[in-house]
Amino acid sequence: MGAIFAIVILYSRRFLFNFKIYPKLFVAFVPTAIVGFFMYKIIKAYLFNPYVVSFALIIGGVFLIFFDRIKIKSDEDQLPLEDISFIKAFWIGSIQCISMIPGVSRAAATIIGGMANGLTKKQAAEFSFLLAIPTMFAASALDLYKTNIHFDSTEIKLLTIGFVIAFATAWIAVKIFLKLLDRYGFKHFGIYRIVIGVVFLLYINSI
Repeated sequence: MGAIFAIVILYSRRFLFNFKIYPKLFVAFVPTAIVGFFMYKIIKAYLFNPYVVSFALIIGGVFLIFFDRIKIKSDEDQLPLEDISFIKAFWIGSIQCISMIPGVSRAAATIIGGMANGLTKKQAAEFSFLLAIPTMFAASALDLYKTNIHFDSTEIKLLTIGFVIAFATAWIAVKIFLKLLDRYGFKHFGIYRIVIGVVFLLYINSI
């Protein structure tokens, strides 16, 4: 939730009052909402383990390095972001469903989905961040509802600290990420994911 509020503030001037983008975000959000609602128990029961996360990190890293080498010709790179088609918004949202697998980056999945559907890197990243607002809000609300946790004062303090840190790191990450993505592409993010995934696997097998 802290990360959501950081994105809301960062993009408030440019997009939050541009109502043309809202229907596109809704169409992109629908596939994730449907899959997340019906697959929640399965995902929680079978996919939340360190091996799934580790292999998802490694496979995702390989995919990012491979994708970084592909030059996608865009036929919409001169159009404002809010003018992308509903069909493309739907496909980006469908690709976002892959990120329900723990270890798969939601941002990377939607950015790659956006570029595969004709957006520039910057457009795809901005659409991904905006799509995070309804997606992460709904995921947080569903998780709180399903777990049925009653928070005491200590837990509320810890959640508040976590909220503030998430807000600050998301603010910094979004600003830095766009610059790094534009300058270096996906390759370095891919290498990072592979290294982290391998380290996790070695650690898991050593304990």
